[in-house]
Amino acid sequence: MNVDSYKNLLDEVAAGNNAVMITILDNKNCDHKPCQNKTLFTEESLNAYKPISDLNEVLYKKAKYALETGNLEFIKAAENESYLIEPYFPEPRLIILGGGHIAKPLAEFGSKAGFSVTIIDDRPSFANAERFPTAQKVICESFDNCFDFINLNKSAYVVIVTRGHRHDIDCLRQVLEHNIAYVGMIGSKRRVKSVMEQMAREGYSKEKINNVNAPIGLEIGAVTPDEIAFSIISQLIKYRRLGDITSVSTNHTKKNWPEFDPDVLNDLCKDENSPKAIITIVSTKGSVPRKEGAKMIVWPYGKILGSIGGGCSEGEVINTARDVIRNGGYQIQSIDMTGSIAEDEGMVCGGIMDVIIEYF
Repeated sequence: MNVDSYKNLLDEVAAGNNAVMITILDNKNCDHKPCQNKTLFTEESLNAYKPISDLNEVLYKKAKYALETGNLEFIKAAENESYLIEPYFPEPRLIILGGGHIAKPLAEFGSKAGFSVTIIDDRPSFANAERFPTAQKVICESFDNCFDFINLNKSAYVVIVTRGHRHDIDCLRQVLEHNIAYVGMIGSKRRVKSVMEQMAREGYSKEKINNVNAPIGLEIGAVTPDEIAFSIISQLIKYRRLGDITSVSTNHTKKNWPEFDPDVLNDLCKDENSPKAIITIVSTKGSVPRKEGAKMIVWPYGKILGSIGGGCSEGEVINTARDVIRNGGYQIQSIDMTGSIAEDEGMVCGGIMDVIIEYF
């Protein structure tokens, strides 16, 4: 069932895995019923997949490319047959261990850069929502026990900025037990050298130790807490977009982060008989309110969930969606926001986007 595909998708993303959904759209024999077949692959399962035909080979390569770049792929194979290949990446989570003077601007800049921020400190005066208003979570707990409250996986970027050498080591020991996207630890070269020597004596591998970014951040001559936070966030963005560029095994293709609509995806997991239409942006050109991957749902009785931009960018598409709900199948529609209609609507956008509308 396609509902199960979306349930599995959210499970995989929650576990920190990149995934790709391949939707085969076919308008033949689709009267008053869905026209699509959805298949989910994780990065791991796609690597293990063996294409069995020329067409499967094309889809396989497109799916690999989507995961490598974050770019949605749309293929119109025939008049009534199309393929939608959507990459899904977990929300990057910035976990800051320590709530001191560097953590404050780091949490603010991290939120602005698109990270979901968690702050952890064992002091109530430092670990509170008033001090960190942009953080999604603030946890007041000891550095020994705090790891029971966070899920360290491949979507986690961990920054260790505690107030003391002992706490740094305690945190680093725990973090190195997990496969995460990034770990960095603040400290002078002398302090970092001492920590790494101790970790080696305790049996941690050279590979694990070399994965620790310490001293942390890009070298920009930072001095003030804000400047240090800028250097750390810059390094996080570099890892997020390019991966660990020091690793010869990492693909360094620049990644986009496609739009992710959790409310829409959660609704698509529901087992219900009410027909609906899913609208997905598949390509954009110029200035548009939302980018590829953004979704909305339209029901026949007027309910709408999600958005592809509002105003004139949605009105005509909603009408088409109602036709799709009545007739089944799917349609492709282009929305031009460069002309007088968009200007009359007061929209500052001046682009074009194509959407696919599918019965679900």
